[in-house]
Amino acid sequence: MTFTTYGAWLQGEKKGYVKNGKVRGENIALRKSNFENLKGTSVKLGRREKEIVREAIIKAAKRFKQKIHAIAVYSNHIHIVCKYVDVPIGVIVGYYKNAGRVALQQNGFQGKVWTTGYDRRFCFSDKELKARIAYVNKHNKS
Repeated sequence: MTFTTYGAWLQGEKKGYVKNGKVRGENIALRKSNFENLKGTSVKLGRREKEIVREAIIKAAKRFKQKIHAIAVYSNHIHIVCKYVDVPIGVIVGYYKNAGRVALQQNGFQGKVWTTGYDRRFCFSDKELKARIAYVNKHNKS
């Protein structure tokens, strides 16, 4: 699963964006419209904030009894590869977003943290799973 911080990765961005599971290219008019519709400042997580979010998600996964295979917390987005549990993916993402938000607030952060929505990709083979884990782990090295 992938989700983004508020206002930091808008639809229409030059680097691309995901909508309805498909990667889309740059759309200047769409990006401008989304930027104008922001209700607050965009969020970029600092080094300490990224660690707070990472730990909060790992703790939340333990409560769910969900194994995290890989996690990468960037300043503007989060990637998580996790084992299937019998809970709707939207509920899980909401739970992880909330855990991160609460942990940040307990450390003085104020305001909206996450965008609405998320992207999810399911793995149906060991090969797919290994590829996703490698992709996320590569993010941790850059």
